Amino acid sequence: MGRNPVVGRQGPKAYAAQLPEGVQKAGLRIKQIRSTSGHAETMRRTLLALGLRRNQQTVVVKDDPGVRGMIYKVRHLVEVAPAGEK
Repeated sequence: MGRNPVVGRQGPKAYAAQLPEGVQKAGLRIKQIRSTSGHAETMRRTLLALGLRRNQQTVVVKDDPGVRGMIYKVRHLVEVAPAGEK
């Protein structure tokens, strides 16, 4: 019998970004916290479209449904906060 591969793993929900509610005017501060190595090319291109070129880089983007969709796609690679906070 092999070991259970699920035991000891937290899964993607443990570090997935949580989108803040109601910050339309201020925008969103997005920080890339994980590398794109080993991820699909579409995720790499999504991070480039958000303006994230390298790991640990932070950008401020406007808050609209298109940007929120891109953040949702790469939510396990980024950290999101309102633009007014650090």
